[in-house]
Amino acid sequence: MDEQKKSERRRGEILEEAILHAAWDELSETGYTNMTMESIATRAGTNKAVLYRRWNNKSELVIVALRKYLPKITDEIPDTGDLRNDVYTYLHERIEPFKIIGAQTIRGLIMEPVVWRTITAAMSKMTGQKSENKLTAAMTAILKNAEHRGEISLEKLPPLIVSLPMELLQYELVTKLEPVSDEVLTEIVDKIFIPLVMQYKK
Repeated sequence: MDEQKKSERRRGEILEEAILHAAWDELSETGYTNMTMESIATRAGTNKAVLYRRWNNKSELVIVALRKYLPKITDEIPDTGDLRNDVYTYLHERIEPFKIIGAQTIRGLIMEPVVWRTITAAMSKMTGQKSENKLTAAMTAILKNAEHRGEISLEKLPPLIVSLPMELLQYELVTKLEPVSDEVLTEIVDKIFIPLVMQYKK
């Protein structure tokens, strides 16, 4: 009864903030597999019925918490003066949040049917609309900077190569269900992408 009264007093954004903070703490301390809607509710000082009025299941709640508490990735385009370093810097920033999430959470979320459908739909959209894909646009901007420095000829570069690094990162994530390591990222950049791109020098 006390918890119910407390929940009634905390409404709207204040209550939601408490729940999301509790979900983040549960995820960090307990792990995705062991956390439950009930354990999140207990930590938040409410009951699980309150949670279910806002989210259908644990995965939906966790995704909202991740969006809120994970470090925000900027849209800034690196310009270090070197193509290889620009590409590595840009990609490295995008894999860092997955390291914070961890393999257990990635696997748990991807195994949820709703989450998997969302991921596959997003990947299909990216494949079908590469010209409108923000990630591809960013990679194009990086390559344009390299072209201005005289490193490559972007006009000669096949579009499939431009989108290749992000597609390889997505493949690694979805097939291995764990964060992409710095070693794998280095291999993608240094052994695959840069050698391909440098075939199209000015």
